[in-house]
Amino acid sequence: MLRYLTAGESHGAALVAMLEGLPAHVRVSTADITAALARRRLGYGRGCRMKLERDEVRIVSGVWQGVTTGSPVTLEVANSEWPKWRQVMNPDQTDSALLAADPYAYPLTRPRPGHADLTGMQKYNWLETRPILERASARETAARVAIGEVAKQFLAQAYGITVLSHVVAIGSLSTASHELPNAADLALIDADPLRCFDPVVSIAMQAAIDQAKVAGDTLGGVIEVVVWGCPPGIGSHIQGDRRLDAQLAGALMGIQAIKGVEVGVGFQAAVLPGSALHDHILPGVGGISRASNNAGGIEGGISNGQPIVLRAAMKPIATLSHALPSVDVITGEATDAQHQRSDVCAVPAAGVVAEAVVALVIAAACLEKFAGDCVAETRRNLLGFLAQLREQSLQVL
Repeated sequence: MLRYLTAGESHGAALVAMLEGLPAHVRVSTADITAALARRRLGYGRGCRMKLERDEVRIVSGVWQGVTTGSPVTLEVANSEWPKWRQVMNPDQTDSALLAADPYAYPLTRPRPGHADLTGMQKYNWLETRPILERASARETAARVAIGEVAKQFLAQAYGITVLSHVVAIGSLSTASHELPNAADLALIDADPLRCFDPVVSIAMQAAIDQAKVAGDTLGGVIEVVVWGCPPGIGSHIQGDRRLDAQLAGALMGIQAIKGVEVGVGFQAAVLPGSALHDHILPGVGGISRASNNAGGIEGGISNGQPIVLRAAMKPIATLSHALPSVDVITGEATDAQHQRSDVCAVPAAGVVAEAVVALVIAAACLEKFAGDCVAETRRNLLGFLAQLREQSLQVL
């Protein structure tokens, strides 16, 4: 079983991630992980924090001479800004004059609408938001991107599976193209300021972000994740929690600010008649093919061999420079919500995070189907499964 955990706070010393169950002999380096974290900092509309912070990666365990050993992989992503926050994060040691001058200092008692501030205070019995916001912050996703890169390396090396994302909507603006980018397009996508595969629409999206910034507002959007090379037979219809689409939807909804997930054509499936929606199964020489991919590569909770296509909707960031109305939980008086440095739009970064969590789910499902203690063994099990499909003329063409 492949499983992972992350730990750490937004302005703490470091984020930590541990991945257990990964086979031995996956090639991975700090350079791979650092490159993935750099992609997470991309995107038009990001705040100054992305320019200030440097993700300092350290592989703590589970990798020997550049390959995984089969034991848990532990990664540390150090916070280069930690020295500036040490006093704030340790209030018992903080000088009162510093607290008075620092807008980020304790106590923060004006929760932001749309954030975990107030609900976390209610749940964990805090009268200030710092203990909540530090863990609820999207900064935590750096740990998931780091450990997700290890999963992506495993998928590529063991099965030839690639995972990529691109932005398809910002606010009310969206691309009309239905073309699915592949791994060869990733450099072009990452070079675009919004990680959008449509450069014309990207320009209009950038202008919308500029307008939101001037207004002191924020914008959300939609990202699309495409998984290429996933074999059929991943996931199961046996129990609801074993369905691949359910696991992927849960992982994507677990990303901060994601409020909706679609598989394939998603909600459009409720509008189309069955004759137009369901992907016709066609005969071929030695296998079968599909006339379309409206199901997004998953039927009955099981991958069908086509590209897996997922979309996730991200709400606008809850921290606005023109702060929203709130209440000071100490005085009970109406006030404006607290404001910390933030982004106008972080949708491009959400796509990189989505790649990571999707890769982790796909890797776990592949290992469930093609179990093995090293890359060669699990790869051999996949090839045996595909050979069986060919013999039965059930392979996907």
